[in-house]
Amino acid sequence: MPEAVSRSRPPGRVRSTRQAAAIEDVLREADGFRTAQQLYDDLRQRGDSVGLTTVYRNLNLLAEAGLADVVHRADGETQFRLCGQADEHGDHHHHIVCRVCGRSVEVAGPEVEQWAERVAAAAGYTQISHTVELFGLCPDHS
Repeated sequence: MPEAVSRSRPPGRVRSTRQAAAIEDVLREADGFRTAQQLYDDLRQRGDSVGLTTVYRNLNLLAEAGLADVVHRADGETQFRLCGQADEHGDHHHHIVCRVCGRSVEVAGPEVEQWAERVAAAAGYTQISHTVELFGLCPDHS
């Protein structure tokens, strides 16, 4: 567990600073994934004084703590969303992300999970993890 994470803090909190709370608030209000720059712009529009470096640092802490999902766009830009590592049933999930607005939908992929397990077992690997990122156009941008 990263040093910045404290077990005594409420769930969904990595640091108890004003800046961290503002970043989490903006993420919570977002309809989908956001880049650090987009979140920084949102914070500035709200009147929050938070540096871009602080936004990046807090987003990475949230991701390391398993409190935010991360996807990488085709251009390599990293996007974040408060979400966690598993769905409401504790199952691993994936996302379909709009290339235009970042809106996302969580999707289960049991076939992907089974395939990953088979491929890993055939190669002699155990304790595997994987990431599947689907990108397209949401209904508003189709």
